[in-house]
Amino acid sequence: MKTPFIILFFFVSFIGLAQNNYIVKTEDGRRVLLKADYTWEYIDLEIPAAKTADSTLVAATLPVASNTCDLAPDFEEPKLNSKVQSQLKKGRATMKYVKKKVAKDYNCNEEDVLLISYKEQKEKGSYTLCANGSRVAYKRIGTKIMKKGKLF
Repeated sequence: MKTPFIILFFFVSFIGLAQNNYIVKTEDGRRVLLKADYTWEYIDLEIPAAKTADSTLVAATLPVASNTCDLAPDFEEPKLNSKVQSQLKKGRATMKYVKKKVAKDYNCNEEDVLLISYKEQKEKGSYTLCANGSRVAYKRIGTKIMKKGKLF
């Protein structure tokens, strides 16, 4: 009696795994999800701003205010739990890697990223940082580091 249910379970699961979805980028920079049932949908609804040589030059020459995160002049970063940080070192999820990810996302140096506050455990963490003059929130689940509120 168990055999037909097991065969049915495997048959249904293989059908679900056999269908692949793909994410592609269009010429204007938007991402599109191509589904296995020959349908598609936009992931990014807005068209990204086109980068021109003039706009990158202007952005590079504008000074960023050093205290736009409303931090005190004598602000010091909070101390992290050394036990948790040493456990995260294996998976490359320490604060060093969080700052590296934030610096890459906001086009600044790692030294310009300041940790404002955090909640951290071995399995997950929540960080508020100041990057490029704005407050940003990032989360860590396991060893994956991403912006808070984003799925991918």
